[in-house]
Amino acid sequence: MSDKPIDIIKKGTDEIINEELLVKKLQSSKPLVIKAGFDPTAPDLHLGHTVLLNKLRQFQDLGHTVIFLIGDFTATIGDPTGKTELRPVLSNAEVLKNAETYKSQVFKILDQNKTMIKFNSEWLAKLSAAELINIIGSYSVARMLERDDFKKRFKTNKNISIKEFIYPILQGYDSVALNADVELGGTDQKFNLLMGRYFQSINNPDKEDAKQVVITLPLLEGLDGFKKMSKSLNNYIAIDDSPKEMFGKIMSISDDLMWRYYEILSSISNKELNILKSKAVEDKLNPRDIKFDLGVEIVTRFHNKKEAEKSKNDFLAVFQKNKNPDDIELVEVKAMPLPNLLKHIGFVSSTSEARRLISQKALKINEKTVNSIDEELPNGQHLLKLGKKKFIKVNITNI
Repeated sequence: MSDKPIDIIKKGTDEIINEELLVKKLQSSKPLVIKAGFDPTAPDLHLGHTVLLNKLRQFQDLGHTVIFLIGDFTATIGDPTGKTELRPVLSNAEVLKNAETYKSQVFKILDQNKTMIKFNSEWLAKLSAAELINIIGSYSVARMLERDDFKKRFKTNKNISIKEFIYPILQGYDSVALNADVELGGTDQKFNLLMGRYFQSINNPDKEDAKQVVITLPLLEGLDGFKKMSKSLNNYIAIDDSPKEMFGKIMSISDDLMWRYYEILSSISNKELNILKSKAVEDKLNPRDIKFDLGVEIVTRFHNKKEAEKSKNDFLAVFQKNKNPDDIELVEVKAMPLPNLLKHIGFVSSTSEARRLISQKALKINEKTVNSIDEELPNGQHLLKLGKKKFIKVNITNI
C-alpha cells in the first residue's frame, strides 16, 4: 500500500504549521504552488541545501508546481538570520553570477520540466517608494525584535540596520506576489516563513485558506559536526564537488554525525536505518562500512554509480592499502623554502602550520619522511604526501 501524500511530505520535516490546511490542499484537485527561496550569496549549493530540494522534488512527484525563487533583490540586503553582526552586502554583479551557478545545479535534484525559476527583483524592484513604505509600515518594530537574533543584538548593543528589518518583510511579500500555497525553509527561517502567512492574511483577511502552509526542515550540520553546513565556515560538501572529493569528505565525518546524515540525506527507510544502527551496536557491522554505503549513495546521486564505486576503491587503496592514487596532480613551481612551497600548493594555510606539520613528521617527499624545514628540493619532479589525504607532484624549476 503506497503512502498518502501527507505521509510522504511529513517524512523528515521538523514542523508543519497548519497541517490540517495542508491535508485539505493536498486532497484538492488543484496543483499547489510550492515556494522555496534561495539567496545567491555564494556560488555553490551544498548538501545542506539538498534537504530542502529533496522535499521540493517530492512535491513535484505528487504533481505540484515548484517555484525555485532566487532572491536576487533580497540578497543585496542580506538575510540576518542567525547573524550576530551586520551582514556584508553583495553587489548586483556578484549576486547574478552566483545565481547562474544555482540555475545549473538545482536540476541535479529537481525536475526541470516541473520547475519555475523566479527572481524576486521581478516585483520587488518595481515597487514605488510609497508602496514599499506601505508594506513595511504594516509590521511593528516590537514584533520584529521578537526574533532571537535581533533580540540578542539589541541587548548587547550590536548594530541592527533598518534594512535588516526589511528583509523578512520582503520575503513575506514574495509569498503574496507568487500566491504560494506552501513555503519551505530551514528551522532557522521560521520567523521569515511566518511573515508570508502574515502578509497573505492582510491581503485576504476573510480567507483562511489563502494563507500558506509553512514547513520547516532540519538543518544539516557541517563536516565539523557542530555548526550548520556553510560555505563561509568551510565545513560543507558542495553538490558540484568531484566524486573523489565528495566521497572523501563523507568518510571524514564522525560516526555519530554519520547517523545524522543518514537520517536527513539518505533515501533508505527508517526501518532499514534502525537495522543498521542495531547491527553497529551489536558489532555485527563496522561503522566504517556503513559510512562507505552512505558515500556511495551520495556520490551516485550527484554523479553516477561507476564514479561512486571508483571513489570507494580509490579511498580503500590509499587509506587501507597505503597505495598512492593514480591521478595525482602535477604542478610547476619555482624553487622556494619548503614551508613556503607547502603554502603555495595549498597543502597548508600558513608557513607556521607547515613548520608544525614538518616537525610532527607528517610530510613525506618521494616516500621519505622529511625531518627538517630546511630541506631543499633539487630541480625535477617530486611526490609530496602530507598525512594520508594530500598528494601532489611538483616539478621544481628555476625559471
